[in-house]
Amino acid sequence: MKQKFDAIVVGGGPAGCACAYRLAQNGMEVLVVERGKFAGAKNMWGGAFLGPVLSNLIPDFWKEAPIERYVARQRFSLLWEEACFSAEFTTPKFSRPPYNGFITMRSKFDRWFATKVEQNGGIVASGIQADDLLWNGKQIVGIVGGGDKLPADVVIACDGVNSILAQKAGLGGERKPQDVKQGVKEVLQFPRELLEQRFNLIGDEGIAWEFIGSCTRGLPGGGFIYTNKDSLSVGVVVQLNALAQQQVKANDLLESFKSHPAIARMLDGGKLVEYSAHLLPVSGINMMPRLYTDGFLAAGDAAAFVVGTGLILEGANFAVTSGVAAADTVIRAKQKGDFSANSLAYYQELLEKSYVMKDLKTFKKAPHFLENPRIYTTYPELACNFAEKIFTSDGQPRKKTWQLLKETMKGKVSLWQIARDLMQGKEAI
Repeated sequence: MKQKFDAIVVGGGPAGCACAYRLAQNGMEVLVVERGKFAGAKNMWGGAFLGPVLSNLIPDFWKEAPIERYVARQRFSLLWEEACFSAEFTTPKFSRPPYNGFITMRSKFDRWFATKVEQNGGIVASGIQADDLLWNGKQIVGIVGGGDKLPADVVIACDGVNSILAQKAGLGGERKPQDVKQGVKEVLQFPRELLEQRFNLIGDEGIAWEFIGSCTRGLPGGGFIYTNKDSLSVGVVVQLNALAQQQVKANDLLESFKSHPAIARMLDGGKLVEYSAHLLPVSGINMMPRLYTDGFLAAGDAAAFVVGTGLILEGANFAVTSGVAAADTVIRAKQKGDFSANSLAYYQELLEKSYVMKDLKTFKKAPHFLENPRIYTTYPELACNFAEKIFTSDGQPRKKTWQLLKETMKGKVSLWQIARDLMQGKEAI
């Protein structure tokens, strides 16, 4: 292997591959170190990659990338006991390239992305764990990986929410349980024709379906279903400290979610082909570490670049954007021959100008707001019970809608509490 690289990227996920791809495109000698057997082997997401961000880096990527389906429909549901209250949005705009979002499997997508890095001259080394950093005084000058010293002008940590390298570099980043959620997911295989019939899909259309309510037994988090070509990705994401406090296992919540009557019928006949679990940062800017130091940058989940509002949980776009920003910073530093913290501060400037930092700041109050237990208990119960009252015909005179609402709310929540939650929601999301 080469004696010294311009840059070493640790982690072959979207942030790492985007960074390495941009560097390789610009003639930089870059090495990607991935601890899995291949890029994507140890990674997980629910399935949806929202927005056209990747098309700015790789135009017309959808013509060659391993996309399962494009997100033609967004559905959101409140679950309570045996009931389900849903809202759905669809538009023809979502059905045209570059698409508003697409569904993919990380094991396929990351592997393809890593191949694009190699096609542009980068090196992707799988099965290597980055154990430590190399130092020259206060300057980071490479990594120790697979027992070997691998020198470089700069190291970019794209190694996930528990980035050991970011901590070793002195950026902080030690995660508290309330800042992290655990996701567990199963992939259930179906005949493609059955899947499309069951979810009313045509061609390569797909659905991204999010849930809150009884799927997490009142704990902060939610469930999801994404349609792949011939399978479903089904899972739950739950706040880690809540799991510990209630002594509940995320996998038990997944089984409970799958058994809900509204969900079980969708999963009937599916064959389990994959199970995975993953930690993700959810406190956004409130848990963000320092982003750079001498010879070192952090991107993607390692920098806590994830935004969750209860309606969306977005991190893949932030990963790609931050990876590209890190690459542009390294390219500029190479031209200047300066990889000091002062030079790499350009990374922060790029992110501040981008939607990444703007979104993180806009929704900085969302994590605290989403800890409100009424979001996962009271309001799903009210919505389902209220709908049941409206749509029930029992041979008795019907009551006005407002009267039904007051009856539903009685003993559950006051107008004052609803008003307060709405005001907090207005500020947060």
